[in-house]
Amino acid sequence: MFEPYLSNPAIDVPIVFVDLETTGSSSGEHRITEVGVVEVGPNGVSRWSTLLDPQQSIPPFIQQLTGITDSMVRGQPTFESIAPALLERLDGKLFVAHNASFDRGFLRGEFQRVGLTFNPDVLCTVRLSRALFPAEKRHGLDALVERHALRPSDRHRALADADLLWQFWRQLHDIVPVETLRVQIDRTMRRFRLAGDITEDLLDEAPAGCGVFAFFGENDAPLLVGRSVRVRQRVRAYLSGERRSSKEMRIAQQVRRVEWRATGGELGALLAEAQWIAALRPGFNRLPRAAASDPADAPWPYTGAIAFEEFDEGSQTRMFHAVDRWRYIGGAPSLDAIAQLVTAGAAAAVFEPSTYRIMQGHLSRGLRVMPLMAAPSPLPSAELQTQPQPGAIAAPFVS
Repeated sequence: MFEPYLSNPAIDVPIVFVDLETTGSSSGEHRITEVGVVEVGPNGVSRWSTLLDPQQSIPPFIQQLTGITDSMVRGQPTFESIAPALLERLDGKLFVAHNASFDRGFLRGEFQRVGLTFNPDVLCTVRLSRALFPAEKRHGLDALVERHALRPSDRHRALADADLLWQFWRQLHDIVPVETLRVQIDRTMRRFRLAGDITEDLLDEAPAGCGVFAFFGENDAPLLVGRSVRVRQRVRAYLSGERRSSKEMRIAQQVRRVEWRATGGELGALLAEAQWIAALRPGFNRLPRAAASDPADAPWPYTGAIAFEEFDEGSQTRMFHAVDRWRYIGGAPSLDAIAQLVTAGAAAAVFEPSTYRIMQGHLSRGLRVMPLMAAPSPLPSAELQTQPQPGAIAAPFVS
């Protein structure tokens, strides 16, 4: 039977209200025994549920709580057998659940085991209730049933609990001004849906500490280069953060690929960011304007390439960075690797105004550097200096 949607919904995207029953609380150890879904959109409302064989025993206290027994799930479909159809049912819709991180985590883990990616935008009705009714102390599902006169057909069964969330959603549209509801939904929603081939799993590989990142759009067009002391967190905030700016939202809509590089420190990130911006000329970056006083070239005050060391306390990452003839060569975790970078890039060492400006400022404030190529006539160690002088070698590091 057709069940109409709301006449003036706070959001106009398709929604799935989801509830799961499981064999326990750990998505790594336990499995799903029942899925209930209420699909809501302009075409009306539909309901779907199934028991699943978790391929492990259900603890007695959970059997007592849910009424789902081992005998009931024996012979039922496995998650793997329903995964493609379930993903098609959920994909592209706002995922709404009570304590949503639990349901999302279980489903994401199950989909991952069968090689499927599940990263929906998520709205938790616990968080939404707290935002809308801050004076109330209890926001569990039983509290919502009591406070909003919801009508449970059962409790601790997946479809019945998912239907309670749909009832709660309709109640909110009756008792909360739609603009207020819209604002609070936007504030509490967690956006996990990422663009292109970018997934949450991919973002987990990004550097936790200092580094640079670059976003690319259709046809690999450069969109944005940025730096951060927490690259993984910053990239995730751009692509799936709860409170993105309008500019970040525009960028996220266009992103199809992302690159990053750990730098171990902020100076390395400054140099890498400036070099990437100059080379890629991304559409969302403001390109530096050359001043009349900017040199087109400048003498290099060393006899060869130099290196400096940075250490990121947060990620416990040590990095060495090389500069030669006012060109940033790159970073590596060891001096041997840095020497290889310098050798490979020696012929391409050309003057970079951004590297010149950045390095001049840090050298003037006492940045300690070390030579990577020996001078023809090495100076005695007592004559090595922290500040570069024409024709001199910069001081080596002292541990």
